[in-house]
Amino acid sequence: MIRPQVVRFRLEGGDIGYVRLTSFNEQTDVGLRKAIQAMRSQAGAAGLKGLVLDLRNNPGGLLDQAVQVSDEFLDQGEIVSTRARRPEDAQRWNAKSGDIAQGVPLVVLINGGSASASEIVAGALQDHRRAIVLGVKSFGKGSVQTVMPIPGNGAIRLTTARYFTPSGRSIQATGIEPDIEVLAQRQEATASIPREREADLRRALRNEGGVQQPAGAAIPKLELPPGIAEKVNRLPPEGAPAFDPTKPETDFQLQQATQLLRNLAAVQTPSRRAASR
Repeated sequence: MIRPQVVRFRLEGGDIGYVRLTSFNEQTDVGLRKAIQAMRSQAGAAGLKGLVLDLRNNPGGLLDQAVQVSDEFLDQGEIVSTRARRPEDAQRWNAKSGDIAQGVPLVVLINGGSASASEIVAGALQDHRRAIVLGVKSFGKGSVQTVMPIPGNGAIRLTTARYFTPSGRSIQATGIEPDIEVLAQRQEATASIPREREADLRRALRNEGGVQQPAGAAIPKLELPPGIAEKVNRLPPEGAPAFDPTKPETDFQLQQATQLLRNLAAVQTPSRRAASR
């Protein structure tokens, strides 16, 4: 039995927790809990200033794990819902009380390879303004497949519903737009052939405008302290080394995420001290 390591983690600079989820299987939520507990212990008395949840190139996996991972950071409210042709077939999942990160600022990294369960997590945390979503638009796989047995030991996998974020946005063919766009490499800004996404696939299920996205479905406005968002750079500097997954120092998106969290901590710490006095 092979159990892939779906949760990887480390401390960035001793104060920012970094957790990468490569997929959503039966061990993802348990691994996430262990990772945050370990990093909190490693950070010592100073504690964590922020947390980065890396969902880049995560193709998804189990829905229940996406719900549980989202729930770890939310105290209440809807996480995701599915809607089918018949209203009575709709389903909704809600968060339970308790935030494993204890309110620590959170950045979620996404890119064109973040799909399905990854988009559910990013969309839920974005809609509740629990996290800042950073990177580039996700893949846009927001449909539900049901396996239906047929006589003769066969089965048909049929698309039966669509996923919706808490604010009522359909993920299908549109994906999750980041709050702050940051490109991994400068070449992405001028690429003649963009990365293929769900909407580009032959006979892909379309997002049918107002029918699938109800009027008034909108994300709450991102409110950051003045000047914080402006400090985030959209493009790597000229001559920056190509991204190498084995070398964190070449990960420009991660660098911008950690710097954003440190800038937030620098602004929030004085106000917290004043409040405690």
